Amino acid sequence: MKYALVVFDWDGTVIDSAATIAQCIQEASRDLGLEVPTLERASHVIGLGLQDSLRIAVPGLRREQYAEFVERYRAHFRAREDAMRVFPGIEALLRELSQGRSLAIATGKSRRGLDRSLAATGLGGYFSASRCADETHPKPHPAMLLELMNECAIEKSETLMIGDTSHDLEMAREAGVDAVAVSYGAHAEEALRACGPRDCLADVASLRRWLSANA
Repeated sequence: MKYALVVFDWDGTVIDSAATIAQCIQEASRDLGLEVPTLERASHVIGLGLQDSLRIAVPGLRREQYAEFVERYRAHFRAREDAMRVFPGIEALLRELSQGRSLAIATGKSRRGLDRSLAATGLGGYFSASRCADETHPKPHPAMLLELMNECAIEKSETLMIGDTSHDLEMAREAGVDAVAVSYGAHAEEALRACGPRDCLADVASLRRWLSANA
């Protein structure tokens, strides 16, 4: 077993929510009468911290409008939340990986949002630790991974990050850990491969085979 700690991103990697997040950014922009970002631009910021996300996705948003924008975004997201599902095959993958190693989550979600999603999906029992964007430096800063490795007492050489965005892969690179990309989430394969992951997998079945052979 090469990796004693496998860290998953959440949105777009474990749960099929990337498109919903991008659409909710668009809807909140529309509510405030701002220029509506393209789906590509809205998807690009998934996983970043709140301020970085808004600065990039909605450049016309004034700082005094942040709270109202977040309120509108959350209202749209909550209205769609019950319809979101984990990607097929993810729970079986987590069940296999959790035998004899630690699993963790590094996510751009808030703690409240992650806890709600873990409760809704029933996947919380597979993870021994997690870090959210409102608890430490957000991606692509390496703090989430560094804190998770410290909490789990596992070295960099024994840690693997799995994510669907360049932000996940850049965080892994800054933390000095290996990473694998999945291209079924928010970012396109070309952008993911440019970040130098060990591999880029197109679906959960391919990810499962890769992990079985390499992790």
